[in-house]
Amino acid sequence: MNRRNFTQLAGLTGLGMLSTTSALGAQKSAAKYNFNLAYAPHLGMFRNHVGNDPIDQLNFMADQGFTAFEDNDMRNREVALQEKMAQTMAKRGLRMGVFVAHQIYWQKPNLASGDQALREEFLDYIKKAIPVAKRVNAKWMTVVPGHVDLRQNMAYQTAHVVESLKQASALLEPHGIVMVLEPLNFRDHPGLFLSESPQAYEICKAVDSPSCKILFDIYHQQIQEGNLIPNIEKSWEEIGYFQIGDNPGRKEPTTGEINYTNIFKYIHGRGFEGILGMEHGNSQPDKAGELAVIEAYKKVDQFL
Repeated sequence: MNRRNFTQLAGLTGLGMLSTTSALGAQKSAAKYNFNLAYAPHLGMFRNHVGNDPIDQLNFMADQGFTAFEDNDMRNREVALQEKMAQTMAKRGLRMGVFVAHQIYWQKPNLASGDQALREEFLDYIKKAIPVAKRVNAKWMTVVPGHVDLRQNMAYQTAHVVESLKQASALLEPHGIVMVLEPLNFRDHPGLFLSESPQAYEICKAVDSPSCKILFDIYHQQIQEGNLIPNIEKSWEEIGYFQIGDNPGRKEPTTGEINYTNIFKYIHGRGFEGILGMEHGNSQPDKAGELAVIEAYKKVDQFL
């Protein structure tokens, strides 16, 4: 309950205008929903309810029953804000999900090239992301290896990527931090090296580190390869994190063709204790759209 509503409720109670029964009813209607999985909203998803202040947004997420939060742009935020957000998350019981440690979309090869200067640049990104992760109590950070190198055989490219990730893992392991590799679909991100879950699985097996796992983005993999539950099952031991978005549209569950009830049932049934990032837009505008997102998650979660 926000401060304004609390003040109104207290005033009515003091005047004898609100019965005990009504007060209890109001409390019951404001009760949190206990989600079975750790779905993680992002900043901006509920701005129409509480404005643009990150702290107000975090409090609103917690008030709705969410137990996690992710923020792709966290490493670019001022240190003071990072610290304040971390304090709020700790106070409200929100676990920090991923932030982006390294994403290269420009149209030339990066880690796949084997270029030592580009490898050193990547490792520098990882080194600088570590204090951010510690500051906000983040266990996971997103890594995208970059563009495919059309001048090299795919096997050589894979070896180059694996070597870079081994060196990055050596930096992360002492801190218990995990980089999660995100395969992206060919339609939205054409030409990237990493696009499929079996490919990511192969790379994680080759790196062989607890600090290198898969970010299985259900939206991307529906477009790229489909066969979602079997691919999740095959990749399970290397999956460290999930992200969500329905297709078409990349909006909340129930707005597209993906059967999120069954997917979440499978993930929950396997005892997954990690975070599922809500990396999607809202299908409807304004406050109504924000409430629709919350209700969509309740709808698919209630059957777990």
